[in-house]
Amino acid sequence: MDSLFPLPTGLIAVTGDEGCGKTHLLRRLSGDLPTPQSLVDAIWLDLSLPGQDDSTPAQVWAALQARCPRWSEGLRHELAQALDLLPHVGKQLYMLSAGSRRKVALVGLLASGAQVTCLDQPYAALDQASVKVISEFLSDMAEHASRSWVVADYEADAQLPWARVISLS
Repeated sequence: MDSLFPLPTGLIAVTGDEGCGKTHLLRRLSGDLPTPQSLVDAIWLDLSLPGQDDSTPAQVWAALQARCPRWSEGLRHELAQALDLLPHVGKQLYMLSAGSRRKVALVGLLASGAQVTCLDQPYAALDQASVKVISEFLSDMAEHASRSWVVADYEADAQLPWARVISLS
């Protein structure tokens, strides 16, 4: 984890094979697994939203909004619309596909306003139109002056302008 600090703003890729510790690193960084190096204003979610089958997307977002002081309701709405989630906001998560559940979590993470947003395999189970939305969002945020997006995946998306790429082999 020391190789991440100081954490640059913009996009940070954490790459590696299955089981090399990408998710563990994101969870430690965000404080989901507390360590002395957890960041105060960082967020990570299991994108499958386990244990929330009876919740609706609207309830998931309301819970995140309550814990995220810089939440952007405008961005939440814009992303929900771009990811075609508006017809599903009142449905319980168990009624949604794996991809739609992940989109609900991604919308919440991206709208959180956290200084450090940890995204764990953000493209998994998404349709191509949704991959494009997430990729364009990340590209737009690449030069953000005060926020960081730490993206864990098998490899770094070659289309994105990474501030740092960290390989966990």
